Amino acid sequence: MTEWIIFVQLFSGFLLISGKDACLIKLDPPRVVVKHGDPVLVNCTTSATDIEGIGWEASQGSTGLQNVSHLMWNVSSLTHWEAKPKCFYTLKDDSQCSVELGLVIYQFPEHIDISPPRSFEENQMHQLFCGVPNILPVQNLTITWYKGNTIVQTETFQNDEKKPTNQTSLYKFIPTREDDRTTIRCEADMDLGPEGPQFNLSSEILNIQVQFGPDIDCFKIEIKEGESLEGKCNVTGNPIPKVTWLKDGRTINLTDPLRRDDTGRYKVKADQNTDRNSSVKEIQVNVLYGPEWICPDAYNISEYTPHSLKCSRGFPKPQEFWYKDEEEFTLPNQLTRGDAGQYWVTVSNSLNSLNFTINIDVYYPPSDIVELEDSEVQVGEDLGLKCSSVGYPRPTYSWSYHKAGNIKVRTEDGVSGLIIHNATRFNTGFYTCNASNVRGNVTKTVRVTVKGDVEECPIEIQPDSMVLEYQSGGHSAVCMPTTSESNVKEIYWEVHGDKFNNRSWSPDTHENWDPSPVCHGEFLGIGSCNKTLPYILYKPPDDVSITISNMSTKEGSKIELMCSIRNVAPADRLNVTWTWQRGNETVDPDSLGVSNEAKCPPSNKTSAVDVTCTMNITLNRTHNGIQARCEAELNLGPKGPQPPPTMSSNSFNLSVQYGPKINKTKLQKLFLVIRGYKGELVCEADGNPAPDIKWNYTSKTAFLESDETLIVNEEGLYVCTATNNISSDTHRVEVVLGEDYLPLLAGFVALTVVIISIIFIFIYSIYYKNTKMRRYSLKNPKLSSHNGNVAHNSWDIQLPVTKLS
Repeated sequence: MTEWIIFVQLFSGFLLISGKDACLIKLDPPRVVVKHGDPVLVNCTTSATDIEGIGWEASQGSTGLQNVSHLMWNVSSLTHWEAKPKCFYTLKDDSQCSVELGLVIYQFPEHIDISPPRSFEENQMHQLFCGVPNILPVQNLTITWYKGNTIVQTETFQNDEKKPTNQTSLYKFIPTREDDRTTIRCEADMDLGPEGPQFNLSSEILNIQVQFGPDIDCFKIEIKEGESLEGKCNVTGNPIPKVTWLKDGRTINLTDPLRRDDTGRYKVKADQNTDRNSSVKEIQVNVLYGPEWICPDAYNISEYTPHSLKCSRGFPKPQEFWYKDEEEFTLPNQLTRGDAGQYWVTVSNSLNSLNFTINIDVYYPPSDIVELEDSEVQVGEDLGLKCSSVGYPRPTYSWSYHKAGNIKVRTEDGVSGLIIHNATRFNTGFYTCNASNVRGNVTKTVRVTVKGDVEECPIEIQPDSMVLEYQSGGHSAVCMPTTSESNVKEIYWEVHGDKFNNRSWSPDTHENWDPSPVCHGEFLGIGSCNKTLPYILYKPPDDVSITISNMSTKEGSKIELMCSIRNVAPADRLNVTWTWQRGNETVDPDSLGVSNEAKCPPSNKTSAVDVTCTMNITLNRTHNGIQARCEAELNLGPKGPQPPPTMSSNSFNLSVQYGPKINKTKLQKLFLVIRGYKGELVCEADGNPAPDIKWNYTSKTAFLESDETLIVNEEGLYVCTATNNISSDTHRVEVVLGEDYLPLLAGFVALTVVIISIIFIFIYSIYYKNTKMRRYSLKNPKLSSHNGNVAHNSWDIQLPVTKLS
């Protein structure tokens, strides 16, 4: 409020100074704070020179206009609440200017009152009133509430009344038991700025007595064995309650000493014998005693789970020392899988010390599944999916997928495998693996895509193909689903557009050459699909024969061998081959310039037909005497009869006429005959018909030994000619004479043998003398006792000899 008054004064002064026609009036003091009924004195002066006079205008102490330059406003007892004094002056031009005095009239009471309720009850709303009578100005008043020495509420007032009023402040108070025996008071303050006094007045002090229910201020009590519970639990309340201890419904004497088996839960009842509710509280009482082991021999806990593994009890609290692998170990607050194992624990307090062992198993949920990814597989191939996770206990696995007969699941060594054998389009989809143990589970879903053009229909036909002989009987095919019957809407056969509403179909082997049987299926979730039964009705040929199109047998002629197969089906399964023989031996066709394969016209007929296969041959002399045979085989595949039905023709003999050809390896162009001897000229020729051999020569001594052999013993030109009805061949031989050097060679050889023999005998004699005979010396001979002569090797000699050492 004081700041507001100063602001008004400053603002007014600013207007007076800065205004174009500001009054030249000065009030001293410019602001007056006065108590109602007290005197007031203010001097008004002006610096204006052209004034008529100066005066005061007020409801009390007005002076009127006086011809002076300063004038006092003097009131001995200001009793008018709304005086509003103004100082003014009048100029000679009759214009006036005035300034109002800042006047504050106040009144402050000698005491203030506080109105308490009759009683204070805990948690009940109570209203306290602080009354300030006959106060002015109200806007300068502040009422403050204190609980103890703490300000709990402050209130200011906005009231423009010009006369004193009564003001009241309300304080709402909800006491608690903590407020018992505290104090409450209110205080009135009035700030009249720097020109006025400062007022402060306090009410009487209220001493609060809070009525509250009983409060049992204990939760857990620990006492030594042999002590009592007396004085161990503080119970408060206003009025003071009666306290009773109970255990198991039985009243406890607080002076009785406790034993360790008295540990347990106790009920404490506090009753005030008033309309308030009694208080009952359960108290845990622990009796101090030596350490005891309270953990099991084996302990299971989840990984990363906070534990309270305290394995001993007793008071004072025992100390636990844990050892693992003979080293002291601090058990972490959260155990991990690496903390599993056996521990040695020592527990002790001031009363005793004990040792124990404990096995800790750390359970942890399965980890994220690995090795399982989206996969692609070609139709007909195999695919393996692996699902693995780590956990304790070891996780168990389960798979969720569209069940099919070609899928197998197998779990070994903590890894679960799903194998798709011979993948079909029905294996496309999502495969979910779930790994779980007692601590949790984890799943992963992947997609398998089966790629390829082949779409497998879940239909099985038995047999899967039919290869039947013409006019055979007792055959049928059955169509059945490979999935569950619950998924089957309908299965039927269709043959040449005719529908058979059953699962079995029997062909007519007398007429059904090409039935094209199709099994149709309608399935839930899949729709329609079908499978065609591979079907062959065959008939072996009635006979196989060979004919020739050109009867010319001359060398160089072209002929066509035709292999006729009569009444055979199906023609497109027919394989026709040629076999070539000479006598009992098979001839390589490459040596004949022919092939084993026969050219057969294509045929798309499934019924029995006649087939003619051909072979074009240009005859040469190597074909003469060859036996040709054709063989027809029905290749009906692995489902057909084994070996395949086969029929051969009779052998066809090829006879080729060709001109003669002299064998020049036996008849050289130059022939040497030793003088005095005879030579044989052999002229052999191959041809069909067999050629005639004729020799032409001038020698008079030559003679024919046979048609082919000519005996000659003199030089000359000898000509052989081979002729048949096809052509002829001529060969010329020149005979020359040579000398007989055989006797000369024989004498030379004999002389050489004699010379070599003499040289050998000489060399051997020298060798024998040096290696086979001993050496002797005649120096200093000694006679034997026999006759004085010593014989070597029992031979007696007449000369004395000594054996050389």
